[in-house]
Amino acid sequence: MTSLVIFALISVFATGNAFFFGDPDWNNLRVTWSYNPLGKNAFNAMPRTVAEATAQGFVKESECGGKIINNNAGIQGNRYVKGRDYALVLLYDRKGYIAGIQIGVPKNGSAGFPPVNQINHPFVPIANMYFVTAYFTNPATICSTGRTAAKYAEEGTGDSLYIQNGTDAVANSIKIPMVETDVTRTTKWTKGHCFVTMGVHYWYNVRADMSCDDFFPVFLLYNNGKLNAFGWAMGTAMSSPRMEHPDSSVIQSFINPVPQCLIRKEHLSTMHIYMTNVPLADTC
Repeated sequence: MTSLVIFALISVFATGNAFFFGDPDWNNLRVTWSYNPLGKNAFNAMPRTVAEATAQGFVKESECGGKIINNNAGIQGNRYVKGRDYALVLLYDRKGYIAGIQIGVPKNGSAGFPPVNQINHPFVPIANMYFVTAYFTNPATICSTGRTAAKYAEEGTGDSLYIQNGTDAVANSIKIPMVETDVTRTTKWTKGHCFVTMGVHYWYNVRADMSCDDFFPVFLLYNNGKLNAFGWAMGTAMSSPRMEHPDSSVIQSFINPVPQCLIRKEHLSTMHIYMTNVPLADTC
């Protein structure tokens, strides 16, 4: 039995399970797309409580809303990292429930990344790295009240998606539309292409002749008209096993129009992030 058949059966079971038992729409948190769905790092499920994170070897990096090495980064959530791999940082609220996710890139002026005009928005400096942050619930409540057990059971991974685009998570975060009709009508997000096992891609204000200094490193994914995944797209080499490395020949499968500066880039590192249990059921 092929891996795709196995995952198709899992998809059918999961869909039926959600129907009979009332799972929340965002019923999991998985990262890293792969051609091989049974690969070691493919579609890995992430711990959604602090207890699960600790059991899996994640270590607390900083306190909720606190200072990080004398740098008040304006990040909301208790930050947890495994094996010092800062390509994947999980954020939890004060009650211990999943609240967000980050990606970090080292400070390295010679690499020319991140672009200078994107430092502090969305790349927020923390110690010797820059981080891009997404939240699965209102950032204003993560460190003040958090979610109750009942709320977590009702909502699952979260009830909304915010992308931090400044040094103050509460004041500067962008709330992403939950339905596709709103993203096309009221924002500068540009519709890309459907890719089965991912969804319909949206990229922020892309143009064929744009500079990569203006390329926003986040994309959105909609399936059946609803937001259920998103991802990072970094114009630099990242060695983490969590990262994907699409070459220029496949970029046109995701973006429309394709910024020509991306075609010329030597490296592109991406990570797909799913808020659902069976990404292979994402058929757009």
